[in-house]
Amino acid sequence: MGSLGKFSFYKSLFIQLVKNPLSAWMKKILRCIADKKTELASIRFMIPQRWLRVIPVALIMYTISYVDRTNVSLALDPKISSLMRDLQMDDRMKGQAAGIFFLGYVLLQMLGGYLAGKWSARKLVSLCLIFWGACAVGCGLAKTFHQFELARFLLGAAESSVFPATVVLLAHWFPSAERARANALWNLCQPLAVAASAPFTGWLLGAYGWQTMLILEGALPFVWLPVWWFFIRDHPREAKWISVDEQKHLETTLDREAAELEPAKKISFWKRLARPEILVMIVINFLHNSAAYGCMTFFTEGLKSRNFSAVQYGFLFAAPYALTAVIMVLNSWHSDKTRERRGHVALVYIISGVSLILSVLLREHFWLSYALLCFAIPGPFAALAPFWAIPTETLPRNVFGPVIGLVNALGNTGGFAGPYIVGWLKTEYHSVAIPFTALGLGLLLAAALAFLLPKSAATNSVGHEA
Repeated sequence: MGSLGKFSFYKSLFIQLVKNPLSAWMKKILRCIADKKTELASIRFMIPQRWLRVIPVALIMYTISYVDRTNVSLALDPKISSLMRDLQMDDRMKGQAAGIFFLGYVLLQMLGGYLAGKWSARKLVSLCLIFWGACAVGCGLAKTFHQFELARFLLGAAESSVFPATVVLLAHWFPSAERARANALWNLCQPLAVAASAPFTGWLLGAYGWQTMLILEGALPFVWLPVWWFFIRDHPREAKWISVDEQKHLETTLDREAAELEPAKKISFWKRLARPEILVMIVINFLHNSAAYGCMTFFTEGLKSRNFSAVQYGFLFAAPYALTAVIMVLNSWHSDKTRERRGHVALVYIISGVSLILSVLLREHFWLSYALLCFAIPGPFAALAPFWAIPTETLPRNVFGPVIGLVNALGNTGGFAGPYIVGWLKTEYHSVAIPFTALGLGLLLAAALAFLLPKSAATNSVGHEA
């Protein structure tokens, strides 16, 4: 068939399709596709409003909090800072100074979760920003070890209400099908705070010293306070930027989920706190924090055999936390997709525990040991999103705030125990091999305990439907 013949054939075929009743059916399909595109566009427009207005402000707020509690890890390294020498500290005192933050951190956790639910998470965090900024600056003004220790303790007390208040806030904005992702994106602040700030902190330490570094980074809460105050609202109904339809849809979904968790018979508040799974959560959180902060405080020990500069120290310190951010997002996304929490908690604990033990067994091979440490660090952080989704999806609304505060308060004593035990064992055995192995075994125990936690109910929500 020639080119002219082909043209005539396709022309006649096109005319027949247009005249044929099938064309009306095709028009309907095209109209449905157009309508669906419009519907999907409206959903895409609707959903990002919460993610773009609430999550980033909370993330940066808690990033600042995390910087102010963890910058001491680099400041306490005698190779790049004079803090230990200036305040006449040994390794035991180093672990004590890093960990005493968490003794203050337990004080107001439960009260903070209660006030966030009954009063206002927005106002409570605003007060915390003021007080923790003052205490963080006070760490840089300390002249003796006891002054520094006191400032770190008060810093922990000032920050203690922030975590439960923010978890309660997000539970007011994100239904259960979105909650692990919301928790993960907010908790990205923890690895990102280290990954983003460690090189800058290292540079400040090398250029200006530990006092200037702690004062400058300690002043950041005052900068972020007005942003938090004007951007955050406690409930969707209080936000002017959200549509009425989305407000109603969110409130209806959240109220339905809360009603499904209410028991048929009234149970007293204190009986709910005495449930055995809450004790399991406390133990898991204790082991989790012991590993996270024990590794963080003494992570640079393995780098001392190499002649790295302060900035290089910062980048090598930051690398595993950058990897952690990626693993957190993937783990939370898959947890929300499958609506499964316990296995996602256990898996990352197992990977980290095994990697931490292998890293000290292979410590003679520097880069291999360092690579294993990069996979040892993420576990406690990557478990945060599915772990904290469990109480908000299995406990009534008036209970999960105080429970989160209680679990976080008692569990965070591991933030004191981890650095203290590592410092003590390192002083005794002149190596981090034994304490890091102990932390790795603790993570494997936490993985086993994760399967004793309650299963989250698979409820429909706005994110799941979308």
